[in-house]
Amino acid sequence: MTDRLSPLELMEKLVSFPTVSRDTNIPLIDWVAAYLGSHGIESHRYIDPEQPKHALFAHVGPWVEGAVVLSGHTDVVPIDGQPWDSDPFSVVERDGKYYGRGTCDMKGFDALALWALVEAKYAGVTRPLQLALSFDEEVGCTGAPPMIEAMQPVLPKGSAVIVGEPSSMQAVTGHKGGTGFDTHVVGFEVHSSLLHTGVNAIMAGAKLIEWANEMNTENMERKPTELAAMFNPPFTTAHVGMISGGTAHNITAKDCHFAMDFRVVPGEDKDAWGTAYLKKVRAVEKQMQAVVPETYISVTPRFDVPALQPETEGEAETLVRQITGDNASHKVSYGTEAGQFQEAGYSAVICGPGSIDQAHQPNEFIEVSQFEAGHDFMKKLVARLGG
Repeated sequence: MTDRLSPLELMEKLVSFPTVSRDTNIPLIDWVAAYLGSHGIESHRYIDPEQPKHALFAHVGPWVEGAVVLSGHTDVVPIDGQPWDSDPFSVVERDGKYYGRGTCDMKGFDALALWALVEAKYAGVTRPLQLALSFDEEVGCTGAPPMIEAMQPVLPKGSAVIVGEPSSMQAVTGHKGGTGFDTHVVGFEVHSSLLHTGVNAIMAGAKLIEWANEMNTENMERKPTELAAMFNPPFTTAHVGMISGGTAHNITAKDCHFAMDFRVVPGEDKDAWGTAYLKKVRAVEKQMQAVVPETYISVTPRFDVPALQPETEGEAETLVRQITGDNASHKVSYGTEAGQFQEAGYSAVICGPGSIDQAHQPNEFIEVSQFEAGHDFMKKLVARLGG
């Protein structure tokens, strides 16, 4: 494996690994490690102790601090139930687009970052470049924090992180934070004709969901702060996307499961939103237990993603703007590991090829022109690192 593969060849290889978040990503990481090793680049891993998932990080250039870090995730969302016109795990070029699961989000960037690391090695860069590939981004950015922690004692600390989520190669300098809770309402079953003697878990859960609706209405009507106004929508949102429970239409439901998620604008305390939700949970639980004492509501934290705070003359932002020429202000409402890197003391920015509109969709694609723009960015980045 000594050939220097092109960005397209690398993307084709990465997409061929079906690294849906519920499954392992180890075969992909093994391949990346072998590819880097064939070019004399040592890679390191964080090994998840509870599931078959690995993160990978590597360094080229002088063994000094101040590296530019290219960060991406290796997991993709499922294809279940999606009508694809071609094999999701093969890259197919059609009508100026590369189709395939992850081409946009975000194996296209991963391939470009991998290409750049190898090129930087052969260029003999005078400023180091690092690669960081995480897992479980799609289920709450849970794989990046232990990877970031594992990097600290192994590699010289980088100073500017470019997270390659699809941003149409624009410099995104802020995103919302997020926190989510798996919620299990445990009721008491009786015949629905006697519902007053039982506790319907679904109907109790509906009170929590209606609370989320009320919070969204209040937030929408409130005048946004100057910082919140940079986002779309310019307020914190509460959301329930899946719900399950019950056994029959004429039995009060014993169980109800759903996830309550918050996307929190910078400047607001996401932990305060979790506290407010738990307060409402306990109020509903008290109502349930007044009817049947053994009923309860279990709440388990699922993810916790800090916001990416806009930096004043941030190093990562400045670098990306110098390369792209983009001087506009861009903020997004989705979350990334950029805020997690920022919390660990790195300057961080989001910049990657493709549009978030194509992410997670059937027939996901990245435009060829966007992929080429990403390649051009990496060429310029390697050149700026010196040789």
